[in-house]
Amino acid sequence: MEFTTEKKGWANNLPDFFRQVFAASESNAEGAVIGALVSDLLATTPDDDLIAAIAHDGPEVQACILFSRLRFDQDPRLVFLMSPVAVKTDRQRAGIGRKLIGFGLNALRRHEVDFAFTYGDPGYYSKTGFQPINEEFARAPLPLSHPHGWLGQSLTGTEMVPFKGSSCCVSAFNRPELW
Repeated sequence: MEFTTEKKGWANNLPDFFRQVFAASESNAEGAVIGALVSDLLATTPDDDLIAAIAHDGPEVQACILFSRLRFDQDPRLVFLMSPVAVKTDRQRAGIGRKLIGFGLNALRRHEVDFAFTYGDPGYYSKTGFQPINEEFARAPLPLSHPHGWLGQSLTGTEMVPFKGSSCCVSAFNRPELW
């Protein structure tokens, strides 16, 4: 298995990859929503605001994570949101997701990103260094339907200091139903 951050060669396959994984693990409707989100992220997000982490065996994607810029209007720190995350269904529970998250977070560090957020299962993401946070620490761009899933981690090793101001996500994530 190989890991890459090069998304250009894979971009055409990623929406369908995410659609299939989420359809198999959640539902066809969820697969359609996440496939459309990935298509929108790839089509509308500037390259500097979107980083991919892809695990593949030859030409076949096994897992993928997209990281998109998250801005705070009164805070100078460079921040990215880790979402969505998908591991091919027949490769789940083999440690690929955790390895890919580590690879992706290291890629963010190379880009001098200060902090990473995600919105998901605290039980899983805490194994990769994410900690529960609240909206007093960092306001989400839109109201959270599951506030316990708002997680973050410092990528610089410095103390986790609350973020100042409101946050703004890339346009693909600016939809209430995703939060």
